[in-house]
Amino acid sequence: MTVNTPARESLIQEIKETIEKKSVELLHMQFVDIEGTLKHVTITAEQLEQAVDGKVMFDGSSITGFTPINQSDLYLNPDLSTFAVLPWTEEDGYSEARFLCSVTTPGGDDFEGDPRNVLKKTVKRAKDKGYSISVGPELEFFLFETDEFGQPTIRTQDVGGYFEPSPKDEGEKVRLAIYKALKMMGFTIEASHHEVAVGQHEINFKYADALASADAATTYKWVVKTVAKQFGLHATFMPKPLAGANGSGMHTNISLFDEEKQENAFYDETDTLGLSETAYQFIAGLIDNVKDFVAVTNPLVNSYKRLVPGYEAPCYIAWSASNRSALIRIPATRGAGTRVEIRCPDPSANPYLAFAVVAAAGLDGVERELTAPPSVDADIFNMSLDEIQARGIENLPTSLESAIDRFETGEIGLKTFGEHAFSEYVSLKRSEWDDFRIAVTGWEVDAYQSKF
Repeated sequence: MTVNTPARESLIQEIKETIEKKSVELLHMQFVDIEGTLKHVTITAEQLEQAVDGKVMFDGSSITGFTPINQSDLYLNPDLSTFAVLPWTEEDGYSEARFLCSVTTPGGDDFEGDPRNVLKKTVKRAKDKGYSISVGPELEFFLFETDEFGQPTIRTQDVGGYFEPSPKDEGEKVRLAIYKALKMMGFTIEASHHEVAVGQHEINFKYADALASADAATTYKWVVKTVAKQFGLHATFMPKPLAGANGSGMHTNISLFDEEKQENAFYDETDTLGLSETAYQFIAGLIDNVKDFVAVTNPLVNSYKRLVPGYEAPCYIAWSASNRSALIRIPATRGAGTRVEIRCPDPSANPYLAFAVVAAAGLDGVERELTAPPSVDADIFNMSLDEIQARGIENLPTSLESAIDRFETGEIGLKTFGEHAFSEYVSLKRSEWDDFRIAVTGWEVDAYQSKF
């Protein structure tokens, strides 16, 4: 049952005032399925009281990874802090708004299949140990032209390269429109630029606590796609849409804040690298568990076509204080900004589940007081295979099949997800791999039809 505190009542009153000021008529109650796909139920603004009391019901049996048909009734519990008016709906005397919601059972408990609730459990696990988790993701995306039917093609709308401006970067005006929409929805934007591949872009927003950051990443993907469509373009967060070009990543910066000491738990000014023992243990936890969670941070068949040598994607399990060829990098900022950057996640991942497993893996290292291996400061991309093997540097799994094998047999997945979400996720990804395994691709036809 929701407790109405003075702070909550004040926030509800602010929302009511905004609804009146902006002439909000419709409220979209948003949540994500197990793949991170955004869903929503739309109600009228007159139903606000019902909404904030968590009384909006929906059919969970129709949502991927949720409930069977005989246990289908679920409810949406909005996070009031996520209320935002949608800029592209604003007209004279009319607009729409949204809430991001957690999912609850008819009895009022958190539904264990809801990815947002999975992350909330990891946040609580950290809090019980005296930490809060901060996350700052960097999501890259491509912009493609559409055909006469509005369907995406593989033609990019620019020929720009890394950091290039217009006229080569014709996506600049699209990024500006995305920036404006995000800012109006409460985002703090830190940078926007063209990425390495043609048609590839990145807009960075400020870090936040883990849950708020996952909410922001989910909202960001939705806004990017929505605004791109207004320009007749298709935005995709597919990890590797173009063969022979760099893929898109979701580099994830994460840190722990010591609630008792009121300081960044990763910083130690007396250490050579400025890192605390907790930071080294967190790094060790990531390295020890990464093979077991990469099926979550890199969830598609296509994800493993990005994680190959030659395209700046981190496919080798190593860490460094400066080396971008390593899986885990420590950005130069120290003090309150000290953080660990894990570079393998891609933007097709469900942000709630991805941040949960990354945080859980690092916390596992802290709990078990693991020792981080020596850093690798040389450029791994330019090492020979013999040198890589001599240094004991291992590879990430090379396919979704091998990744899901590790996820299913490892401990981090079940411990982080809980039984329901874990079994649903494994089943979904097994099915995806089987669909790919039995498909006859264009490459096979080109390579074999004439030859054999």
